[in-house]
Formats: sequence, structure tokens, C-alpha cells
Amino acid sequence: MRTNSPAVAENSAASAKPMEREQRSGSEPSLGRSDAVEHDHRVSGSDMSAADSKHTINQRGDAAAPHAEPVASILERLATSVKAGLSGDEASERHERFGSNALQTGQAVRWYEVLTRQFTDVLILILMVAGVVSLVVGESTDAIAIFAIVVLNGLLGFVQEWKAERSLAALRQMLAPRCRVIRDGRSQEVDAARLVPGDIVQLETGDRVPADLRLVRCVDLKLDESALTGESVSADKSTEPIDLATELAERRNMAWTGTAVTGGRGMGVVVATGGSTEFGRIAKLTETIGRDTTPLQQKLSVLGKQLGIAAVLISIVVALAGWMMGKPLMEMFFTAVSLAVAVVPEGLPAVVTLTLALGVREMVRRKVLLRRLRAAEGLGAATVICTDKTGTLTQNQMTVQRIWLAAGEVEVTGVGYDPAGHFEVGKKKIDYRDRSDLLALLRSGLQCNHARLERNAAKSKGVNSGGFADQNIAKGNAEEWQPIGEPTESAIVVAAHKAWIDPQEQIEPTHEFSFTSNRKRMTVIAHHDGRPVAHTKGAPEVLLPLCSDVLDGESIRPLTTHDREAVADAIKEMAGRGLRTLAITCRELSPDCLVEGNSCDEQLIESELTLLGIVGMMDPPRAEVAKAISLAKAAGIRVFMITGDSPVTATAIAEQIGLDVHHAIVGGELEAMDDQALTTVLDGDVVFARTTPEHKLRIVKLLQSQGHIVGMTGDGVNDAPALKKADIGIAMGKRGTDVAKGAADIVLTDDNFSAIIGAVEEGRRQYDNIQKFVRYLLSSNTGEVVAIFLNILMGGPLLFLPVQILWMNLVTDGMTAVALGLEPAESNTMHRPPRRPDEPVLTKSAIAIIVALGAYIGLVSLWLFHQYIDDADPHSIAVAQTVAFTGIIVVEKINVLNFRSLRAPIGTIGFWSNPWVLLAIFSTIVLQVAAVYVPALQAILHTVPLSLADWGLIVAVALPIFVVVEGVKIFGWIRTTKKSP
Repeated sequence: MRTNSPAVAENSAASAKPMEREQRSGSEPSLGRSDAVEHDHRVSGSDMSAADSKHTINQRGDAAAPHAEPVASILERLATSVKAGLSGDEASERHERFGSNALQTGQAVRWYEVLTRQFTDVLILILMVAGVVSLVVGESTDAIAIFAIVVLNGLLGFVQEWKAERSLAALRQMLAPRCRVIRDGRSQEVDAARLVPGDIVQLETGDRVPADLRLVRCVDLKLDESALTGESVSADKSTEPIDLATELAERRNMAWTGTAVTGGRGMGVVVATGGSTEFGRIAKLTETIGRDTTPLQQKLSVLGKQLGIAAVLISIVVALAGWMMGKPLMEMFFTAVSLAVAVVPEGLPAVVTLTLALGVREMVRRKVLLRRLRAAEGLGAATVICTDKTGTLTQNQMTVQRIWLAAGEVEVTGVGYDPAGHFEVGKKKIDYRDRSDLLALLRSGLQCNHARLERNAAKSKGVNSGGFADQNIAKGNAEEWQPIGEPTESAIVVAAHKAWIDPQEQIEPTHEFSFTSNRKRMTVIAHHDGRPVAHTKGAPEVLLPLCSDVLDGESIRPLTTHDREAVADAIKEMAGRGLRTLAITCRELSPDCLVEGNSCDEQLIESELTLLGIVGMMDPPRAEVAKAISLAKAAGIRVFMITGDSPVTATAIAEQIGLDVHHAIVGGELEAMDDQALTTVLDGDVVFARTTPEHKLRIVKLLQSQGHIVGMTGDGVNDAPALKKADIGIAMGKRGTDVAKGAADIVLTDDNFSAIIGAVEEGRRQYDNIQKFVRYLLSSNTGEVVAIFLNILMGGPLLFLPVQILWMNLVTDGMTAVALGLEPAESNTMHRPPRRPDEPVLTKSAIAIIVALGAYIGLVSLWLFHQYIDDADPHSIAVAQTVAFTGIIVVEKINVLNFRSLRAPIGTIGFWSNPWVLLAIFSTIVLQVAAVYVPALQAILHTVPLSLADWGLIVAVALPIFVVVEGVKIFGWIRTTKKSP
């Protein structure tokens, strides 16, 4: 029966509550639905002895392909029953055999392990050897100073890394703690860890699957498997056996550990627990992958070895040369120790650690948690970022974006489950109250729906007693809103909220024809003003043939061929944009078609339907991602999307975020390629879809074999192996699984992909600054070596004492080097390509600069020393040593200004842009003044007071090192600026 008026819009004015799901029965395991797709196979426990079952039950052995096995066969082999389940005794016996249903994710990190690894760096080991040598030869002051810096460095690194480990430990909760099973013929709750193969597990909306299950009963069961497969849309489940070769993401009769029930109910028999589950298999794969060191660790290790070799060789050469020239052997030994101390920049490990630790504050501000201090610098060197899609580039929140209506299409604004948004036509906001056809569609979609939207109770000031949000929610925070139910239905609920349709006013349905994978549609019947109305939603290709009319504006008219073509075009256009489509229809029924106590004829009800419209929805990209992708391109970083989702959706998302894509490669194609073919593909613009953990791992390894430094982002269990293998693994903090977080080096605390680019900039800044103070420290140490070596060749007395060298390297140089580490990022930091992966910390040009500046520092110090030596005055040696000692420190402090930028003149970066450097220079000069005039320090450092004239001479010889270098920078900067367009 039809009406000529827009009855659909009228009757939906008083909409019904979503039909509540049946509650669990404390003792009845049956699903209790006559229209369910059910299987009730069972085997009596008496038919098979426990002894016999031991030879039959085998986790991932005989049951390696439960998806291809009929339910009856599985139940028989596992000696269990859907109605009775296992007995308590049998469950205990199997628990002894199979162990706990828990993942063994490796031993927890111990505090002493974190502390120990702080002392394995090559430079630290060299310092420890130097300290031992100093102690053996009686230089206890030097030994104490060296060991103090070693301990300080270790404590700095330990505090930061242990803090990060504890933060992650607080997030770990691998499996659901409780689940409901059938045992001894009754439903009961047990610890998930006590599950065993053969247990019958009950599932309802909101549950987390506690083990790998072969489903034996389903009622509209839908699971969110995005954490395992990357698929953003909930998977419909069934019980029928499927082909053995079916891919994991398509195994509709399986429920996997760690996935979540988003709709319906079901039962499944446990076929795998703990490490034998798919979840556990990936965790094992992750554990087999060694963690590579970061580029900075590798390069500093090489530098440390080089400096160690140089220290030994120079010390031996100088000691032998002096001894052969007639110097006392013991004096030459102490000189050799002094040289070894001078060659090795004792402050470098501590400065590197402190700089990275201070950078952690900036990372925290950017919503990034570092599990290892040097991970940020490694990200700064990244040449490729491989990223997952679901929950990383996208919101992981299904959102209605477009609605086709016969009277004209409507765009829907807003993102995710936040109900803030409005409706537009032609990019102009419309008043939804003027579109009765839009309201009719939304009300019908809300009526035919089991989802609901809840606001966080702690932030629910904008929600009235009826549960419906008032005007204060218009600017609500998406994180406050939580959907309960299947994502597609939740998206419709959110769209209805945007039209201020109150779900609390919905009418209780009297009948329901549930959605199944075969029907691909759902119908509910509710009475509006005494008239029964059927509301149906489902796949457009299924519902369109059942429609005879269409709602056009405020009237219903016959559905013409032209209308069907228009609908087909709209669906095709939406699919091209990556939108998933859903048709919403209704039909006003004759009151006499429903007879009390009898079942409805679904074929009769679901015919001659009125098409209300087509809804297009998708998991939208995060708002900040497009800008982040653009910045990555400007920085010379390639971005690859590697997802378990469909190629159509992946391509559409890629286009929306500005990721260049010429074609999509699915997992099957990738498997058919050899490494050479895959390398060719990686040279182009491509996305990877329907991938497995092995695929992701292979891509990362192949990129690394080409010399790339790879950053891998992800949030799912399926991302963990690649996260660990990548040079820098980046996990999502909120949506990320614990396995992913444990495998990563960096955790994004707000799951925002754009934070990665901020972390890249910070990583580049840190590496730039490390280069600056490494060059500064080595130029200073080179000056010390030059002065000492030439002085020996000239036959002069000892120029610098070992304790004076330590004072230079640790106290004065260390302070200014730390200040250099606080230098802000330069303007071109994110507009230059990544440095070459094989580029050393010290390039040829850097070595040339270090040698040139070091030579000047050494020659000036040597000149000052010999200017003050008077053979007739024994006291002159103490004065000469003090002048040379003070002179080299002042020259080194002026030299700091040369390293504030490696290329730009100081006027370009701003003299006051880093006040910490200026403060450090001032402080070290003050300390040196104290070293010269304070009696206690005079005794330790063997200094004597200097006159004002002495200070004037020191300043005069120190200034040229800055003036000349600055002049060269200005000249080069002008030339570069002229060449720029």
C-alpha cells in the first residue's frame, strides 16, 4: 500500500529507538534467533576418550586450515560440543598441554640492561681505558674527571630511555582479561588466559576476540579486523567452509585474536591460542628480526674507532719522537697520555646524549615519544617513509560524505564520529529542514540501525538528560564521542545527529530481517502513527532491482530507467572517490499484511520499495596529512602507502592526500614479482594494497638493500615486523596495538601522521647540531694536538698538563658544545634533500675546515707559549703555560661562533637567536678567569695570575679566527643568493 504524499518524511518525525540486542543469558548458550544462520553440530564427549583426543587435537597442526573444514569435522576432531562445550576437567588437562592463552613477546626490558647499553659506545670505552691508564700512572685527578663524565653520560641516557620504557609498559594489555565460554553445558566467564583448543566462546557486540576461533554460529556478526588485516570496514562473518587458498582477510568463517565485535552475535570453537594464533605468529615474526642501529649510532661508532686508532698512533709517534730527541721516558709517557686525552673529545658522548635528551622535550611537544634517544636523529635521515593507511593516514572512523537524492546530491561536512558538521549543495551550506527528502533518508537509516553514539561521561556537559546533544556540541572534540556498533551504521547515526534527529525518539521495531552475507540487506518494520513502515538498507546492486518508486523532493513517483542510470552514474562516481555506497529505501505496508503471531514474508515486504537515496561513506584522511605529505616531498622524502585495504580505497585516499599514484599493486602481484621487478616498481609512484606482514617486511628490506634509510609507520599487529626491521619504526600511541608499540622506536602519542614530519625536522636539527659541535670539538682538539706535537719537535717544555686538557675538553668545550646543540633549526632545514645514507659525520670539506681552524688554534697557542718563555727565569714557564692555556680556551670560545651555522653568516641566522651559546661563552670565560685567579683552582690546574696586557694580547690573537671565517661565509652566501632564482 502506498500514499501519494511524502509519508516517509511524515512518519519518521517520531522515529524509534534502535532495537536493543538480546542480553546474554547466564546459563543458556543458544543464540535464540529463528532467522539466524546457525549450525548446531556436536559430538558427545563419551564418543571419544581423552586419550584418543590427545592424538587428534593439534594447534596449527592438523587444524592448520580450519576455515576450509566443515564445522562438524572440527567439533569432532576437537572432541567438543556447541551446547555442552568442554568439561572442566578436560579444559584443565588441555591447559596443561597447550599452556596459557598469552603471547610471549620476549623478556621485559630490565633496568640494568638499559643502563648497561649506555656504556657500550666506542667513545665511552676509549674514555674508560684512558681513565684506567691515568689511574695506573698516578694521575688520580685526571682519572676522577674522566670517570665522572662517563658516569654522567650513562645516567643521562639511562634516565631518558628507562622513562620511555616505563611509559610504554603502562600501555601494555595484550589480551582481553575475561571472556564467556560454554563449559559443562552452561555459559560462564573465565580468564582469557585459561582458554584452550575446543572451548566454545560466545561473542557479542563490544567483545574482543580472545583466541583464534572457527565460527559455528553467526547472527549478523561483524568484526573489526583492521588491526590484523588493515581493512577499514568491518568484515561480515558466516559459518560455511571456504576454499583452502582463501587469503586471511577473506576468511569470513574465522574470528582472529585481538579483533573486535562491532555488530551481531556469534559462537566459535577455539582452534588456536597464544603463540599459535595469527596474532602470535606475527609477534614471533617480529621477535626474529634484529633491531638495527640508527645511522647516527653507526657513524659515531665509526668516528669513535677512528679517533681511538688516531689517539694510539699519535701518542706512540710523539712519545717515540720525544724520547729519541733525548726527552726523559717518563715525561714522554705522560705526554703521550696527554695527547691521547687531547685527541679523544671526552665531552662528545655526554654532549651527544645531553643534546638528544634535551631534544626529547621538543619531541614531547610535538606529540612524539622516543623509546631510544637516537631514534629522532635517525628519522631526520630518512629517505623513505612507508606508511599504513587505516588509522595512520586516515581517521579509522567511517564518515558519510555524500548523499545522492533524486532532487539533487548533498555533501556532508565533518570528519569522524564528531557530530559537528552540516550539509552543502554546490559548496554552500543548506538548511536541512528545507530538504524533507534528506530528513526522510536519515530517519529511515537511523531506524534501520543497531548502532548508537555515546559521549564521554567526563566531557558530557553538552548532553541533556535525554542523551541528545544540545547546541554546545557544535564544536565538540571527536575524541569525546564513542560509537557503539558497526562502523557503517555508526556513520549513519552521526549523519543523523548533524540533522538534529534525536535517536531517543525512534520507535521500537516489531519485526526485523537481519543482514547476512547472502542477503546483503537489512529490514526493520516499525509502526508510525499506527501504520507499519518497512525500512531497508543494503548494497545498491541488491536493493535497486527491488525498488519501483523513488522519493523526489516531497513526492513519491515511479522509478524510471533514467533514474536508474542516474543512480548507477552516482554510484560509479562515488566508487571512483573511494566511497563505499549504501542504498536506503522504505515502504509503507498495508496493516493487514502483518498478522499477529505469524512471521512476515520477507520477499513480500522487501519488494516494491521506494528508493530514498544512496549514501556514500569512507574512512576519511586526517586533515593534517595532505600538508605533511607536501612537506615530505619538499624535504626529498618518498612516501609509500602499504595497506591491507582494497586497491580502490587505497588509490582514492592517496589522491586525496596528494600522494602521487600511477597504479596499485596487490599482494598477489607482489608475490609474483622477483626482487628486480619489485625494485623497478618501487622506482615509480605506486601504492600497495591487500598486503600481508611478509609483504611489508620484504618491501622494507628491499628499500634498505638499496641504501635507503626507511621509516615505517603503523598501528596494527600486521605492521609490527616491518616496524622493527625498519631503521625507524613509528607506532600509533592511541590506536596502536601493544605489539606495534613494542616493535617501534618512536610512538606518536596523538596518532597524527603530520607529527612525523615535525619529528623529521627535529631529527634533522639534532643531526645538524651534532655535526656543528663535533666539528667544533674536533677543531679544538686538533689545535691541542698541533700545539703539543710541534712543541715537542721544537724541544720545548711541557705545554699543557693532562688536567688542563681535561679542563678544556670537559668543562669549557663541553658547555659550549651543549649550547650549540640547542641551536634552532635553520630556515632551509625542510627544503633540502635528505643527506646521503653513506655520508659520514665528517666529510672531506669538514675535515679540511677542522684541520685549518685547528692549525690556527694550535699555532696561536704555541706562539703565545714561546713568547713568554725566558730561559733565565724559571717562573716564566708557569706564566707561559697559563697564557697558552688561557689563550687556547679564549680562541676556542670565539671559534664557537663559526659553528652556529655551517654555511650561513651569523647575521642571517640572527646573533641572538640562540642566547644559550652566548651565555655559555660568557660562563666559560668567567670560569677561566676563576681558574687563573682563584687559589684552589690555581693549585689543581697549575696556573698563575695574568696581567691586563696578557689578556689584551690573548684577545687580539683570538679575533681573527672569527673575522676571517665570517668573511668567507658572507662571500659564499652572496654568491649562492645571486644564483638562486
